[in-house]
Amino acid sequence: MSNFEFGDVDVRLEEGHVARVEIHRPPNNFFDSALITSLADAFDAIDARPEARAIVLCSEGKHFCAGADFGGGRPDTAAADLYREAIRLFAAETPVIAAVQGAAVGGGLGLALMADFRVASPEARFSANFARLGIHHGFGLSVTLPRLIGHQAAQDLLYTGRRVPGEEAHALGLCDRVVAADALSGEATRWATEIARSAPLAVVSIRKTLRGALAEEIRKATDHERLEQARLQQTEDFREGVAAMAERRTPSFRGR
Repeated sequence: MSNFEFGDVDVRLEEGHVARVEIHRPPNNFFDSALITSLADAFDAIDARPEARAIVLCSEGKHFCAGADFGGGRPDTAAADLYREAIRLFAAETPVIAAVQGAAVGGGLGLALMADFRVASPEARFSANFARLGIHHGFGLSVTLPRLIGHQAAQDLLYTGRRVPGEEAHALGLCDRVVAADALSGEATRWATEIARSAPLAVVSIRKTLRGALAEEIRKATDHERLEQARLQQTEDFREGVAAMAERRTPSFRGR
């Protein structure tokens, strides 16, 4: 077993050929370009370690990832360099199981859906809250969300931005297993260990077949998402959405 760090991301190679990748920005684990770069660097390093055959992606603190860092008044998810780094996550080869506690919101939902599988606690909540902020969704959700739960359900979540708790998320297909919060890490690790018991070259080959051109689809989707985000950032509705979120009130949108 060994440990290494990439910025705010720690990697621990555990028994059973499992790599535990943990984000350390508690309690909300908001991301920016630097954090996504650190995750991509960690994934690349794990791909290069034959003793690591599956990844458990988790976070320290109350929430898995409550979205982007809105410091400065604009979402960092609009940055082209962030999306380039996010594509690296989708292009990595090692299977990923995300352990989701608390919020997986906005870009945090996009990060959770990058994984092959998700284990969540009943208290977890998933939300594509972009329209509630007056902005277009990002992080490749144009591809991953309908691919996972179907077009109609994806429309519902993207149009309304509503929160989906753990049990409903499981019914929709947003997460694959629901366990008590104190069992979350253990369940994700057990599942990763089970995957790691299979022949690693076969798993990677099967994964590539099933994912197909996913990374390229994400690249095309994020090119469009980024342009729409930049356009909508100039609107009154976006300013109102961000202000309402900061003030913890219901936004009053005017369509301009």
